Amino acid sequence: MSEITAPMGGKVIDVKVKVGDSINDGDEVLILEAMKMELPVVATDSGSVKEIKCKKGDAVEADSVLIVLG
Repeated sequence: MSEITAPMGGKVIDVKVKVGDSINDGDEVLILEAMKMELPVVATDSGSVKEIKCKKGDAVEADSVLIVLG
């Protein structure tokens, strides 16, 4: 099992995957807004989305777990 974490603190402005989706290394999974810039967050492993720990509008801190892959 692997996790996708926030590279920096910010606000979730879009979640591009759903639980059960299959994703590949490098796929864009969500977009954070940080310092008035949109920051795409990409998967670092391949797998299926087991759990999404944030939703649109959530404020997240750096290194917090956003998505769990199974």
